[in-house]
Amino acid sequence: MQTAYKKYFRDNLPHIWCPGCGNGIVMGAFARAIEMLDYDKDEVLVVSGIGCSSRITGYLDFNTLHTAHGRALAFATGAKVAEPRLKTFVIMGDGDAAAIGGNHFIHACRRNIDITTIIINNNIYGMTGGQFSPLTPKGRKATTAPYGNIDRSFDIVDLSKGAGATYIARGDVFHAFRLSYLIAEAARHKGFSVVEAVSTCPISYGRHNKFKGAADMVNYLKKRTIALNRASRMNPEALEGKIITGIFYESEDEEYCDAFERLEASVKKGARK
Repeated sequence: MQTAYKKYFRDNLPHIWCPGCGNGIVMGAFARAIEMLDYDKDEVLVVSGIGCSSRITGYLDFNTLHTAHGRALAFATGAKVAEPRLKTFVIMGDGDAAAIGGNHFIHACRRNIDITTIIINNNIYGMTGGQFSPLTPKGRKATTAPYGNIDRSFDIVDLSKGAGATYIARGDVFHAFRLSYLIAEAARHKGFSVVEAVSTCPISYGRHNKFKGAADMVNYLKKRTIALNRASRMNPEALEGKIITGIFYESEDEEYCDAFERLEASVKKGARK
């Protein structure tokens, strides 16, 4: 896989992320997925917004777009409609996906546009000071919730399905090669695909929630994650506190660019009559 890294990364490493951050693992998983898919670099577009995870586009040697906070999917939608041949990926964090970008996210799901969205879930706003986010678990601490977060967090899988995404999966940074597979399968699916990548933030999240360090957080994922096929055979009590990973949903429906082209052809045909 060293070949894949040299092929798909720009010559500006090392990265700026904190030691123990999971963003680099997700970036590596993404590079491996592209290698599995055997896409030409010129046909790949990667879009990000603002946040720790959004810096990924600066390191990847594809067509990349670093956009406004929460607007990554809006930019990606415009690019995909203008150039449907592009293999379009969006990489987002908690805010880009579920807070300021939440409205764009649910409408991208319902349109079923052929974009693969990777949501890096580290449970916190890392770049802006460790505030709690829509994905911070209830009871966990943050700089803006020193006594514990009382908000219920979104479940990205349930939110995506309810909004209309046609491929939904969850992976984690401990099982990095499994994450690569999930991303590759998402890219092969025609329609709006969502991959939640459960990640680690030892600085802004771990220090406030009694984790001893980065290794402790990764071991936490190792102990808490469980594959969907195994989870289906377990009772609710045994699943308490577990992070279930795998492909949760996959269906076929008309893709947005195809629907747009069909409508355009129909209008032109009508105009000629």
